[in-house]
Order: sequence, then C-alpha cells, then structure tokens
Amino acid sequence: MKQPTNIKRRRTISTDFKPISSLFRILLGLSIYSFGVYLTIYSNIGLAPWDCLGMGIAKHTPLDYGSSMVLIGVCAIVIQLILQERIGFATLFDALITGRLTQFFIDISPYPENHSRWLGIIFMLFGFLFISLGMYVYMSAECGCGPKDGLLVAIGKQMPKIPIGVVEIILWAVVTLFGWMLGGTVGIGTLISVLGAGAVMHLFYTVIHFEPRKLRHRSIKDTFSILFDWG
Repeated sequence: MKQPTNIKRRRTISTDFKPISSLFRILLGLSIYSFGVYLTIYSNIGLAPWDCLGMGIAKHTPLDYGSSMVLIGVCAIVIQLILQERIGFATLFDALITGRLTQFFIDISPYPENHSRWLGIIFMLFGFLFISLGMYVYMSAECGCGPKDGLLVAIGKQMPKIPIGVVEIILWAVVTLFGWMLGGTVGIGTLISVLGAGAVMHLFYTVIHFEPRKLRHRSIKDTFSILFDWG
C-alpha cells in the first residue's frame, strides 16, 4: 500500500530535526543578532529604520516606544501569515528575548557614549555584519524567522529574482519613509542603515553562499508534531 505523503514528509523532517542543536542555534544566532543591534545603537549617529517607525508611531498614539515596537512585530507576523509563511519557535524567541539581550549588552558596555561620526559609521557597519551573521545562524535552524526578518524573507519570496540584500534596502526605505512621515528622527545613521545593511547582507551571504529564501522552516505545529509524534 502506498504510504500517505504527509506521513512520509513528517518522518523525513523528524529524522533531520535535532531539537537541542536547533535550540542552541536559535539562541546563539539571536545573541549574535542582538549584539549587532547593540553596535548600531552604540554608534549614536541616528535611528535605524524600524526604530524610526516605532518612534513615529509613539508620537501619534498612546503607545510608548517599546509598545510601538511590539505592535510592529505583531503586524509583521500578520503579514507573514497572509503571505503563507511559517511561524516557528524562533519567531517567538526573537520577540521575547532579542530586546532584552540588546539591553543586556547596553547595560554591561564599559565604553563611554560615542561622539565620533566616523567611529560611529564603523560601529554601525560592523553591527550590520553581526546582524547578518546572527540571522544566518538562527535561520539555519529552520524554525522560523524573527518578525521583521521573516517579513523580509516573505517579501523577498515575492521578488525571487532580486537579491535579498536589495529587497532589504527597498523594505527599509519604505519603513524609513513612513517613520519620517510620522515624525520619527532621521539622520545619517538612518541613511547608512537603509543603504548599508542590505549591502553588507548581500555581500556576506554571497561569500558564504547562503540564500534565506530557500530554507524550509518548521512551524510551531510542525515542531510539536515531530517532538510528540502527533498525527
């Protein structure tokens, strides 16, 4: 008798799936990612696009900046669901711990506030590199993307012929535009973020031959089905 396709698929995924290794990759990747975000903040040369949008929303609603960023994350997840992207455990971990990890790096930083524009540019570019590395590490666990990273990948799949770094430039430019229209602060760091982050990502992923749009992420339901052998 021919075996049902869904059972074959579940067993194949189950054989390849290593929960402890995947959890380690997610936590390590998000830690690297958060350190990269910390470097962009430490650069002190302007708000990154998503932060600009969050600040703009806070100016026109009862929400504070932190709540605005949560709202942005929820909206990003909703868009991914509309585009039929899988929401995995990495998405939840990103939402729960990335902000706290970034704040941890800020709190333990022994360095005084940066006031050098050129040094700030260097720190920001290195921040982009660590963000791209962190994304590679945790995405390779194939347990979902963070809310904003997942949105990037979901939109990127709608434009498969465009390099993912270029897609990020387009996305961040749109986010910056809306943030600026809402009154968010735009500076040289914002411009560098829009153009530089995508360029660094494209170069880094080209060198290591990584294409995030080709990954097959496991949803939360898939993961539970594998762990508990649900039908």
